Order: sequence, then structure tokens, then C-alpha cells
Amino acid sequence: MRLHIDWVLLPILAATTAALLFALRRTRLGAFLRERIADRPRRRLLIASVSFFLTFATVRGMVFCIVHHIPPFHYVIMEGRHIHHLVFGILILLLVGYGWLCEVGNGSDSSSILASSLMSLLYGLGAALTLDEFALWLNLKDVYFVREGRSSFDAIILFGSLLAISTWGAPLFSASAKGKSGDRPNPI
Repeated sequence: MRLHIDWVLLPILAATTAALLFALRRTRLGAFLRERIADRPRRRLLIASVSFFLTFATVRGMVFCIVHHIPPFHYVIMEGRHIHHLVFGILILLLVGYGWLCEVGNGSDSSSILASSLMSLLYGLGAALTLDEFALWLNLKDVYFVREGRSSFDAIILFGSLLAISTWGAPLFSASAKGKSGDRPNPI
């Protein structure tokens, strides 16, 4: 098996994940988020959403560099076969799904906040890697840079919007539901 030095994506994603985990645990930002978003599922949605958009931007930037021959970025090639980043995304999503089936980091027991954050980061990362090549699995051919490749961008926008709405819309929807129950705020 001949392997190019194309594995730049994995260290970049690992370093980004580590940096985000550090920021969530050891900085004022993490304390601020835990204070402002007390609900653990909403915090996980926020973390997944940020991870999703950062991964998407990173991957698009790397693909731009690959197409324009900017080192050190290259396609991952194994035995003459281009390994698309959606393969890594699917593997990560399988890992996260298995972890959540085993109740790792889902808050159902005393699992750590670190495990919860890690699983959320990995979910956003895996979803972005997979959906960035949605057009590939829809058309069963590489259409990343042609008109049909637009469906990948559409999938990213739709799923990213779902994550963002789930994160930021939850308080709005719950406040709206409370308002319908007769607890109307004073208009003055």
C-alpha cells in the first residue's frame, strides 16, 4: 500500500478538535458557555454547530489549496484510489453513533462534560466531512466542482441551519409556548 503524505487533514482536524476542547474546558469562554447555557443538550448542539461550520470552512479551504497546487495539501491516495473525505466523515459518525449507543457523553449518567463536548465536536466534524461530499453520494461520481456539486453546498446549508436553529431557536420556541399558555409579559 503506497500512501502519499496527504494525511494533512487528520492532524489539522485533530489539532482543531483539541484546541476547541481546550477552549471549552480551560478558558473563560468555556465557563461563560456553561454559565449562559445551563442546558447540556443545547450546549452540545452549539458545540456541534461550531464544529460543523469550522470543519466545513477548513475542508473547503484545503480543497481550494489542493486544486490550486498549494503545498502541503494533496488528495489522499491509497493504491491509486482517491479516498474522499466523506469516508473519514462516515467513520467518525459511526464512532460517535456507537459512543452514544453506549451512552458516552450523552448526559444520561454521570458521564463527563469533556466526553460530552468531545462527542459533540466529533459529530459536527463527521457531519461536515460527509455532507461536504453529498453530491458524490447523490450522483455516485465526483462532481465537486461542476454544477451538480451545488447539492453538497445546499446540504451543508440545510443541515447547518438545522443545527443553528436547534441551538438558538430552542429558547425562542419555549418562550413562545409559555406565552401561549397565558403567561404573557407586561407590554409596558
